[in-house]
Amino acid sequence: MFTSTLKRDLYRRSWDAAKLSQPRSSRCLHRATKSRQAVASTVAATHDAKWPHKPGSSLGILPLSTIIRSLSITTVTSIPALLMPALASLSFVAESKAKVLDPDQNSILKTALRQTIYSQFCAGEAPDEVETTISDLKGLGYAGVILGYGREVVMDEHEARALESREAHEAARRDAARQAHEVLEWKEGTLQTLALAQEGDFVALKFTGAGTEALSHLIHGLPPSLELDQAITDICDRARDRGVQLLFDAEQHAVQSTIDAWVLGLQRRYNRSFSLQGKPRALVYNTYQAYLLSTPGTLASHLAAASQEGFVLGVKLVRGAYLSSDPRHLFWETKAGTDRSYDAIAQSLITRQYGPGLRPSDSQTQEFPQADLVLATHNRKSIERARTLRNEQVRYRRPMIEMVYGQLQGMADDISCQLVHESATAKSDGNVLEEIPKPYKYLVWGTVGECTKYLLRRGRENRDAASRTRDTRNAMLAEVKRRSSLGFL
Repeated sequence: MFTSTLKRDLYRRSWDAAKLSQPRSSRCLHRATKSRQAVASTVAATHDAKWPHKPGSSLGILPLSTIIRSLSITTVTSIPALLMPALASLSFVAESKAKVLDPDQNSILKTALRQTIYSQFCAGEAPDEVETTISDLKGLGYAGVILGYGREVVMDEHEARALESREAHEAARRDAARQAHEVLEWKEGTLQTLALAQEGDFVALKFTGAGTEALSHLIHGLPPSLELDQAITDICDRARDRGVQLLFDAEQHAVQSTIDAWVLGLQRRYNRSFSLQGKPRALVYNTYQAYLLSTPGTLASHLAAASQEGFVLGVKLVRGAYLSSDPRHLFWETKAGTDRSYDAIAQSLITRQYGPGLRPSDSQTQEFPQADLVLATHNRKSIERARTLRNEQVRYRRPMIEMVYGQLQGMADDISCQLVHESATAKSDGNVLEEIPKPYKYLVWGTVGECTKYLLRRGRENRDAASRTRDTRNAMLAEVKRRSSLGFL
């Protein structure tokens, strides 16, 4: 446990990245981080000794407390009679404007959330907690992390329509002092997140977190304000200097087309010359949601731009997270349609070939550009398909794109740990006939109050993917039984 002095040093070190210089605290942080990494490695080695990696026991790397908490939460989320009232309660808290329902001001509510869903899905409130979480995950064998700041805005259709009015836009522009403060808070929170990430990690961010003016510009299809544009530039420059890649998250349909335009502009600017370990890479990634009917066309046009203009396209591929708040006609009619679209897009990106699910944006034959991929999914079949394609490429010595696998903290640990297991096995066996997968965990950090909307989205995502939640619950239950039979409880 860190002392209060060391905690202050950790805070100073994180804010150094934004505006301060504290050499002494940096040395303290370096020693503390080394210590945590050593502890994490020891813990991982102990788990490996007690529960060796073998088929059916990849969850053995997780602490028992994590297994029990995950089992408890997935039991609730996999039973509609329990999940629906829990979601209703969380929605009431997340969407309330009353101070008494703000977890950051209500200690009883904060404790209840922190000891349950917050601990399951979030990395911590303070920098020292986040650093510990990152070190522990890497000690378990994860290739890296995707770190995001929890503050976000989620609108319903009524709120989105209200902001589309000219009066609302003009009102947002008039409150200059508040807007500047919101942008500054977003910038400093993102720079603080960058300070916690290490080379090869990702930082995820949302433009809507920059406040009301940013939201208004996104809805009306305008360029970012001068203050926001400078903040974005400072963030991208800092990420480039630290070797940390940026994932701009997808958001609601009302703002997504503007997000696409802003991020494509950043990719043109930063993805021409960025490299990691001597290899050309994408610094800036956009997020593409496979459940949208428009996604194949949008991605194809961005691939065409990358091919014609000579930059690396950064692609984070997800199924989608706004099913409950966006108009239903925008999506595939069935989940099977979304699954087919997701797998077809992934196959085209992995093999660098257009196909039925991802066609070129014009009739002329186009060279498929370099596209780095974050395959973000909790779907086991999609991961198995990708692994099969990648293994074939290794066996037949075909060119391979840069790609990582990503799952959210607290979700699909049975899949994530299996990827960690397969990566460790391939490395230890020296297997040259299989891909060495790079598993990443997506971590969100921030105060309990800041993360409530994120937690609500995670809960709703579990509701919309009940079968996968049951799979995780069953895997956790099987792991508890396995450890019990071996006398490790």
